[in-house]
Formats: sequence, structure tokens, C-alpha cells
Amino acid sequence: HALRPTVLSAGTMSAVKKVERLSFPFQTPDPFLFAVYHDDKYPPGDGQMRAPRRGNGADFDPSAEYRMYHGERVPGFPQHPHRGFETITATMEGLVDHTDSVGNAGRYGQGDVQWMTAGKGIVHGEMFPLFNDDAPNPLRLFQIWLNLPAASKMVDTAFVMHWAEDVQTVSDADAGYELVVWAGDCNGCAGQPPPPHSWAADPNNDVSVYFITVNPGGSFTIPPSKIGADSNRTTYFFEGDEASIDSAEIPAKSAVTMDASIGATITVPSSASVPALLLVLQGRPIGEPVAQHGPFVMNTREEINKAFSDYQATRFGGWPWPEDAVVFPKDKGRFALVDGAEMRPPGYATSRAKEDL
Repeated sequence: HALRPTVLSAGTMSAVKKVERLSFPFQTPDPFLFAVYHDDKYPPGDGQMRAPRRGNGADFDPSAEYRMYHGERVPGFPQHPHRGFETITATMEGLVDHTDSVGNAGRYGQGDVQWMTAGKGIVHGEMFPLFNDDAPNPLRLFQIWLNLPAASKMVDTAFVMHWAEDVQTVSDADAGYELVVWAGDCNGCAGQPPPPHSWAADPNNDVSVYFITVNPGGSFTIPPSKIGADSNRTTYFFEGDEASIDSAEIPAKSAVTMDASIGATITVPSSASVPALLLVLQGRPIGEPVAQHGPFVMNTREEINKAFSDYQATRFGGWPWPEDAVVFPKDKGRFALVDGAEMRPPGYATSRAKEDL
């Protein structure tokens, strides 16, 4: 299905430019490369944080209750390489165990956001341990790939953790919405700082990632981009049953290309049975050729070939962990190990002290 811009009233233009059925992974505008929504209804674990069934090495069945991905007994993605872009992993439910070839690591989830610059090359693993032995282990998260321009393809790797306690949100019960700002700024909420060489590190590039929930009978207005039509903007209606943007009724599971120079109002009718969940990706396009093969994103085919040969020769520094699919002890808690220093979420010491009482 597709829609052209529609006139709402005299002199008023809808922000909606095109509506497409949502693909898997999501179709994304420059400067983004990839976005996927993980929604896995994992069952109780077996006491060792494992799933009841064994993975087949490439379990991506969209019709299943849950997927093992490349994991064997613990679902997830054992060690694999990247070069030339960044990953933003924004969590809603569940936990992720991260390890990488630089020696960084972490356990994060429940609203935390991990932002990693692959740059000149990194190997990392992301596993989804099943903590609850007597209750389900739902996992909901987005992984988003943000491109790097040619001048930054070979920068040093970087890793930042944005704890849920620091992620800015705003909700309005009367208007019936909640806004979570994972990057950029919107309605007085600002995302946490990106890594230093990110395309998002320059505010003039207007890189923004928003997660919006609109309840039945509610509405939310996305303001115009601060750089107007120079910014690409796509809104994804990825979960729910009814929503409109301006005058356009948007089918569920749709990607909506928008005019970022115009504010856009999302409404959900009172008749809707569930809230509408939407993701917004926005930013100034890099505007360079994209050459991609699997985990490597460069500008030319020759650079892709070089990435493969470099990885074969160096393994991007090697893998310092004892297993390809590292899962930390169950009692480890949320943490980030960056450049040899371990960090915990705000209030961690206080919460642990209360647990020990």
C-alpha cells in the first residue's frame, strides 16, 4: 500500500509522503542501514539460563513464539565481526550479555541502551540469557545500525552504555502518550551522548531515535526537524491495530516516509483495543555510496574485500573470552566493563544493600 501527501485543509499539507508495508528487517533511510525489532516470548529457563530446545544455528522463524537465532542452548548471537558502522541496541524487556574483541563487556536491558562504534573493526557477541526459572523471559528490543561516513569508517572502536535510569522519557496521561528519546532531542527530552566519532555526535546531523506509545484515545505530535527537509524521517507503526498520522489512516506494520519539515500528529482512536507503538528514525543523510556484505559496511567493493582479508588475517584483535557465546553468572547483575573499568547503573549499590537486608 502507498499514499501520496494529502492536503488536510487550505494551506495545510500532511507530513505523510509514503506508506509501505513493514519489511523484515525494517526498510531504513540514510543515515540508517538496518533496524530490527526483537519480540521473543522466551519460556522459563532451566536453572542454567538455557532455553528448553536447542537452536539449529540460524533460527529466525517469524511465526514462532521465540527464536534461538545463532545460539545453541542460550538464544542470541555468538561472536561475529563488524566494520564501518555503529550499532544501537535499545531494550524494553529482557537482558543482553555483551562481550567483544576489545575486552569490553556488559549485561544490560530493561530500558538500557548500548551504543557501539564498530569503526575499523570489532568482534562482539550478544546473548539473551533466560534468568527466570519459574516465569517467562520476554525479550523486546531494537537493534539499529547507523552508518559512518567514509572519513570515519576506520575510527577506533567505542562503546557507551546509557542506563535506563538516565534515558529521558516524558508521558502525558491526559494526552495519552509516552515518549522515550534514545537519541536526539524531542519535547524537552534529550538522548544521552553518542560515541565521539558517531554521525550523531554532530547535532547538525539531527540524528534522532524515538520510541512512542500512544494509548487508545490519545495523540502525540512529532515536531518538525530542526534542519527541516534536510533530514530524512521514517516512522514505523510496528505494534498495535489502529493509528493515523495527520489525516492518513496507517495500517498496522507500516513504514511511513515523512516530510521532516512538517510537524505530524499521531492519533489512536478510542475504539483501538491496544496502544500503538511507533519508532521514529531521523537524521541528515550521509549521501555516500554504500557497499555492504553481511557484517561489513563500506563505500566500495574493494573496501569490503579488504575488510574480509583484514578479518581473516587479524580477527580484529582476536577473541579474549573463553567461549564464543559468553553468558555471565546469573547473579552478576547489570554492568558495563569499558576500557578495564566496571560501571554499574545509578543506585546499584543502594539496591544491592537493600537486597542483603
